[in-house]
Amino acid sequence: MSASETKTPLTARRGASLSGTITVPGDKSISHRALMFGLLTVGETRISGLLEGEDVINTAKVCRQLGATVTRTGEGAWTVHGVGVGGLKQPEEALDFGNSGTGCRLMMGVVGCHPIRATFDGDASLRKRPMRRALDPLELFGVRVVAQGEGGRLPITIEGPSDAVPVTYESPVASAQVKSAVLLAGLNAPGITTVIEKEATRDHTERMLQHFGAEVTVTPHGEHGRRIDLVGQPELKAAPVVVPADPSSAAFPIVAAAIVPGSDVTVTGVMMNPLRTGLITTLQEMGADIELLNPRIESGEDIADLRVRGSKLTGVDVPAHRAPSMIDEYPILAVAASFAEGPTRMNGLHELRVKESDRLAAVAAGLAAAGVDHTIEGDDLIVAGNGKAPGGGTVATHMDHRIAMSFLVMGLATTKPMTVDDTGFIATSFPDFVGLMRGLGADFA
Repeated sequence: MSASETKTPLTARRGASLSGTITVPGDKSISHRALMFGLLTVGETRISGLLEGEDVINTAKVCRQLGATVTRTGEGAWTVHGVGVGGLKQPEEALDFGNSGTGCRLMMGVVGCHPIRATFDGDASLRKRPMRRALDPLELFGVRVVAQGEGGRLPITIEGPSDAVPVTYESPVASAQVKSAVLLAGLNAPGITTVIEKEATRDHTERMLQHFGAEVTVTPHGEHGRRIDLVGQPELKAAPVVVPADPSSAAFPIVAAAIVPGSDVTVTGVMMNPLRTGLITTLQEMGADIELLNPRIESGEDIADLRVRGSKLTGVDVPAHRAPSMIDEYPILAVAASFAEGPTRMNGLHELRVKESDRLAAVAAGLAAAGVDHTIEGDDLIVAGNGKAPGGGTVATHMDHRIAMSFLVMGLATTKPMTVDDTGFIATSFPDFVGLMRGLGADFA
């Protein structure tokens, strides 16, 4: 029976301090992209540290449907024998991405400018999420949307042009997924494809394009933005990919260690890409004791080990321009803010309304269940913060893995236990979350 058919609730209780050293799963963003670049490269791409959650496994299956030979050779170790840019084969069945918006939107870009027809689909949760933001720029290349669900939702069938045209696209939203879809589509269009973004978003696609030998130029644009120029139809060169630990997954043990008094936890090999470390920056501003150890570079990405100790936190104002670097971390930041002294204001969270759930509403409902004073003003979330949180409630996760993990972490420091109604979807990004946290001393029952 699937996770969607049978709910698996879990309760977290306050207990002893947390301690130990752990490695969290590989970064999901890098894992998706490593498989896709393997597909678009002729020859063998070796991947180590791949996140083996459901979302990424679905992307691997889709790469096979499009012609790649994808093989698991050990834990987190995979090889991809790709077909090269322009070489994708016509899939025989719909491409099913399960719960993964990232996998789906990026693959629309990969497939878009190939002269094939493909249907994209996913689970009940993914079918609710808007896809037009990725389709609109793809249509500029000459991609035709043959069929789509109501309001541009899945299932969606697209047909690529026989001769794609390069585009210049100014993104109306700060979205790494949309930017990446456009750049990935531009790979199979002649000439130069340009993306202009007002707010710089995570740049894994640009870094990986360079890692695989594409000609891509990134220049500043305006106060916080970037311009990315990509030369189309390159011959990508197979390159090994070491997937760093996912900062979005590391966020949960990091915040747990910060809010549970007396804790001392080290998380190894965490990606420290400056466009992904907004949460670390914010927690340090709040007074969290986070020490960076052994900084290094692997596969073009910055990496370090993080040692976190129990800390007294103070409320802060989180600027809107930081949102793209921590968009997935706001639920767990709201948990940290619940234990801070004084208000924390998180500005400009519009993107949270179009995640796996309306994440802003789900976070607010979770805070209410925990007895934490908070308000939403427009797209801003304000958590009152008085140094402690009562707890005692049950949180509706809405099939959202990050909501589930955030409020389980919260229960480790609330006065009364916290329950989440379903942990089934945690497997999409962090399959061993419960086991790893229990290993640090977390009381989950």
